[in-house]
Amino acid sequence: MPNLDIITTRSDAAVQRIIDVTKHSRSIVRTALIEDAEPLVQCIRAGVEFVEVYGIDTNPVPDALLTACRQRNIPVRLIESSIVKQIFKTDKVPKTFGIARVPRPWGLKDLASSTGDVIVLDGVKIVGNIGAIVRTSFALGSAGIVLVDSDLVSIADRRLVRASRGYVFSLPVILASRTEAVDYFRGKEMRLMAFDADGKFAVSDLRNVDERLALLFGSEKTGTSSDFEAISAGSVSIPINPAAESLNVSVSAGIALHERVARNLSR
Repeated sequence: MPNLDIITTRSDAAVQRIIDVTKHSRSIVRTALIEDAEPLVQCIRAGVEFVEVYGIDTNPVPDALLTACRQRNIPVRLIESSIVKQIFKTDKVPKTFGIARVPRPWGLKDLASSTGDVIVLDGVKIVGNIGAIVRTSFALGSAGIVLVDSDLVSIADRRLVRASRGYVFSLPVILASRTEAVDYFRGKEMRLMAFDADGKFAVSDLRNVDERLALLFGSEKTGTSSDFEAISAGSVSIPINPAAESLNVSVSAGIALHERVARNLSR
């Protein structure tokens, strides 16, 4: 590992910058904390702009991360472990982390620039599920994700960045009101297919549909809303053991996207 400057005092401006970005009460989110080497590298590859990346003086910074930072001229420094513990207090202390400038928010209109399927999450609020769906969507060729009534105020939410392993910046993830989303999909030539336990079609029926689809998933408790059901072109079910109550929404989305992978990845 190359010789890196070490922050040895809490009065360094970077320390206060890190403390500020970890506060949960921020009303305006302009910067985000990205934790751990893999998400950092993924965010850098996605074109996210970083103020600085940090490691702990007792742990080497991975070579892949150093290389990614060097290629993008991102400064890297170490911080004394005692200071890092003061910054994160009772939180899990990451071995590497960085301060990123939050990109401009995606909008529904940005979905028109690609041809892959779109995932619509109606009332899905568990951040871990959303993060898993983001990661799977990127891997299997989805063009984007629309989050409706998710309770998130920014896709740069620290929990979501962590749950998605940094992939939240690698494809359009859009926060929309139910009215905005319903109006958008009502007026588009993109069939909205709602996933439901009693769906008319089996998920395997989607495998050879050679057109762009919007795949709608509701929360496990309440399902999809009547507003979306009114504009859906059809309903889809995933066959499961009748002794099982349901599938986790992130698993359902993964199964659906796998059925569509040949079409989506080819584009």
